[in-house]
Amino acid sequence: MRRFFLFIFGLLTFTSSAFAATGDAPLPPEAKKYWVDNLDSYVVKFPNGWFIPGIKWYGLAYLAGFFIAAGLMRRYASKGRLQLNADQRTDLLTALILGVCLGGRLGYFLLYRPAELFGNPLVLLRVWEGGMASHGGFIGGTLAAAWFARKNKLNFLRLGDVIATLAPPGVLLGRLANFINGELWGKPATVPWAMIFPEQRDGEIILSYTSPRHPSQLYEAATEGLLLLIYTQWRFWSKPAPGQAGALPPGQLAGEYLIGYALVRIFCEMFREPDATLLFGLSRGTFYSLFMILLGAGLIWRAQRTKSMAIPVKR
Repeated sequence: MRRFFLFIFGLLTFTSSAFAATGDAPLPPEAKKYWVDNLDSYVVKFPNGWFIPGIKWYGLAYLAGFFIAAGLMRRYASKGRLQLNADQRTDLLTALILGVCLGGRLGYFLLYRPAELFGNPLVLLRVWEGGMASHGGFIGGTLAAAWFARKNKLNFLRLGDVIATLAPPGVLLGRLANFINGELWGKPATVPWAMIFPEQRDGEIILSYTSPRHPSQLYEAATEGLLLLIYTQWRFWSKPAPGQAGALPPGQLAGEYLIGYALVRIFCEMFREPDATLLFGLSRGTFYSLFMILLGAGLIWRAQRTKSMAIPVKR
């Protein structure tokens, strides 16, 4: 696992030296003052005529996130904090991969581009063009976890607490991939760390650049990813294992994660350029996050009600 992380770091370092391709639009005058995010979004490009153009950092981020989740579950099991054998962990990870990917893809169009989906449902299959929604991924992952818990007769809320600790690494890497792709940039800014992003493209050719903007992808990577990773790991390991006296009640950590994610997402939305029309005067990311707060509060309320009941991982 250590070698895998070193490999990922090396690749990220290598691509950080990428420059604009020949034929791109001239850099704006502000480029003398602000850094230009014109990094190559592809790890590997395939020859013309292949089914997909190549492998992007965004796809690799998903893959690395699931690898980290597998490593965390293995560690939890070795420490007696997850009563699932190797085959069950593999089945859970497979279910989560399908749930997150399908939910994220479908959620992107339902939550942000419904007209495109209803006009041409086959747009779902054009995955090389990008388009994933974190809120849709949460819904898909939750449904996958519920199915797995029911099939294996597990306590769903206890399983949800574990899954809450697996999500932040994937979110962290996904937001870094957003930054490399030069997408989901922030609102206009004049802060010293503001950056310029490609605005219009014709294939791989950059036609125009944005004005200096907040690097909101990095804000989200730091808060939705790194901050929540530290918090969930601290909460997970600072209490006794499930079933022991003093352990977190089932659903407590999952509720805290949902509220935490929603709050930092709402904060970051203050700096992020809305990527769809507003809903009730709010960005869609903010609007959908309000429901996460309600759900998280409900989970915590239920967890506190059953705090005196020691519920093991298995029923």
